[in-house]
Amino acid sequence: MEEQYPNILFAKDGEIYNFHGKKVMPIGGAYSVDKYYRIRNGLPWFESEQPDEVIKEYVEQQLDKAKWNVDIVLSHTVPIEAEPVWAFIPGLDQSAVDKTTEKWLQKIYDRLDFTEWYAGHYHVESEECGIRIMYEDYDEICAEKEKF
Repeated sequence: MEEQYPNILFAKDGEIYNFHGKKVMPIGGAYSVDKYYRIRNGLPWFESEQPDEVIKEYVEQQLDKAKWNVDIVLSHTVPIEAEPVWAFIPGLDQSAVDKTTEKWLQKIYDRLDFTEWYAGHYHVESEECGIRIMYEDYDEICAEKEKF
């Protein structure tokens, strides 16, 4: 919980949560392609939009403890090889986009044993490399099993 938003609970990056017996890890952050537009027009932009080295180290330490095995990953962006390049904004110079988070997530993806991975960021509904990108869609994960 953040003092500024007392009615919202935030998942901590790299923490492994147990939801009905499933190990779930959130990994937030991504580069905003509209960063300079936001800054220029006085709109909100957050310096901490991408995971810093402290968060990355914590995520990797938690994965070490879990022997690089979790059931579900909830990330904002995706590993670089799972990017839906077909959904990129036409005319936007991709060489100006900071891809450090996607490259780091690729290293995690290549090493991690997981069952499901969900992301958002790209404002599309898609599945790339076994990662489900959800924008306006939603689904129930880790549902409690019915007892008979």
